[in-house]
Amino acid sequence: MTQFNNAMEIFKLLDKSNCRDCNEATCLAFAGAVFQGRKQLEQCTHLEPATIAAHSDSSSARTAAASDMEAALAQLQQQVGTVDLKAAADRLGGRFQDGTLILKIMGKDFRIDGQGNLASDIHIHTWITGPVLNYVINGAGVTPVGKWVPFRELNNGQQWQGLFGQQCEKPLKRIADTYPDLLEDMIHLFNGKKMARYEDADISLVLHPLPKVPVLFCYWKPEDGLASSMNLFFDASVEKNLNIESTYTLGVGLVRMFEKLALRHG
Repeated sequence: MTQFNNAMEIFKLLDKSNCRDCNEATCLAFAGAVFQGRKQLEQCTHLEPATIAAHSDSSSARTAAASDMEAALAQLQQQVGTVDLKAAADRLGGRFQDGTLILKIMGKDFRIDGQGNLASDIHIHTWITGPVLNYVINGAGVTPVGKWVPFRELNNGQQWQGLFGQQCEKPLKRIADTYPDLLEDMIHLFNGKKMARYEDADISLVLHPLPKVPVLFCYWKPEDGLASSMNLFFDASVEKNLNIESTYTLGVGLVRMFEKLALRHG
């Protein structure tokens, strides 16, 4: 049995007819609802029974993974209780106010209290929470050096590269392929900055998901029979500010956020 890693994997199973038999506006919206657990795959009237049966265990697998993530986040929250948040503000590029650490995350203020609770004016995705707490606990606060490196070249990155490609770069490529202008629009929503074409990419954009952890998104459009491509690059200093697992999780968290925006757009 397969496990859905993102909404786009579900979308690929559908006939893209936008028939609305499922009471969703589009097939893409239905895919998002299934991935979020609001609908079941069998509610699509066009799917073959064999296809539904082949993916019937995905929902329970996601539930177990969510439970594991909640336990890990609870442990991180306890560790935040041992951190001097005022000192952390200076170290991590944030500010300290009314007993809380305030960090600019994707251009928005995120507040972290002494119990490790996060608050913001925007929805906080669980895939973002873990890297933020790890950043507060373990980040050395090293200033970015301006040297971009692919994920696989980070310390232990090669071991995670397969997962990173499958759950981060490939889903982002599908979003950019489906909505050519949406990726750039989404980056600008989070105060990203367009930069000169890096390695001849058609789109090169920098986003700051954490104050001292910039990420470079590079997208090459399909051309002359060549398929499109998407690669993410990290500042070489990221290893001092975030461990490889949290760097991977941060990338996946960004994809999940972008997928939700893509679903709304669809």
